[in-house]
Amino acid sequence: MILLFGGTSETESIATALANLNIPVMVSTATDVPLKTGAENHPLITHRCGRLGLSDMVDLMTRSDIRLIVNAGHPYADELHQTIAGVVRKTGIRCFRFQRQETVIDDEHVYRVGDHQAAAELAFSFARPVLLTVGSRHLEPYVAVAKKTQIPLVVRVLPHRESIEACKASGLPDESCIYARGPFSEEENSTLIRRFDIGVLVSKDSGTAGGVPEKIAAATDAGCAIVLLGRPAVATSDWTNFETVSSLVKGVDELRL
Repeated sequence: MILLFGGTSETESIATALANLNIPVMVSTATDVPLKTGAENHPLITHRCGRLGLSDMVDLMTRSDIRLIVNAGHPYADELHQTIAGVVRKTGIRCFRFQRQETVIDDEHVYRVGDHQAAAELAFSFARPVLLTVGSRHLEPYVAVAKKTQIPLVVRVLPHRESIEACKASGLPDESCIYARGPFSEEENSTLIRRFDIGVLVSKDSGTAGGVPEKIAAATDAGCAIVLLGRPAVATSDWTNFETVSSLVKGVDELRL
């Protein structure tokens, strides 16, 4: 059986392609947020949810006779990547990682930063309303700088319980919280930017599948500054990287599991 860590829009296509090799696939996601995994349509795909620590992951692998880990988690799921790396070192199990390609951008209005604190400070230094599209787990530095500078902050997050609770706990007013699931078209991004007179967009580099090109196009057209968070550095020696679903599936097929 393959243990596939998902959570992105590619999850279903990867799981289905692997199961079509006649190999059972267990899809693992951190939360029960609605996500197509392929389990609804393919008899060889099962789905579990819940965060796993290192020992939990090892136990699951032992119970389920896992032969291969496929890490297709979100590029910014740093805790997951570190846990998987620890499991690989501890058990010696083979791991393949599906890694979305980074967005290639050549624009003087795009500023790349390494962490959320730096992103918050840079974003509000432009003294324009800020649209935050990095999720709900790192609201604190942005909310703090927004309060300090009295510059409007609008956040767009997923419409599920954890995100809603995080926004309420941060003290953000309801009218500044947009609950919606992407990826979004250029026009949808443009509409939101115009609605709140946004001057700065903050985004993760989630690649084409994450709708980053559409965000950047809309923000550029509106004359916004764009603050782009770089991806967390993760050791690559613990797994083999693949940038396309087809190359990943070919690599798995060649293992003859």
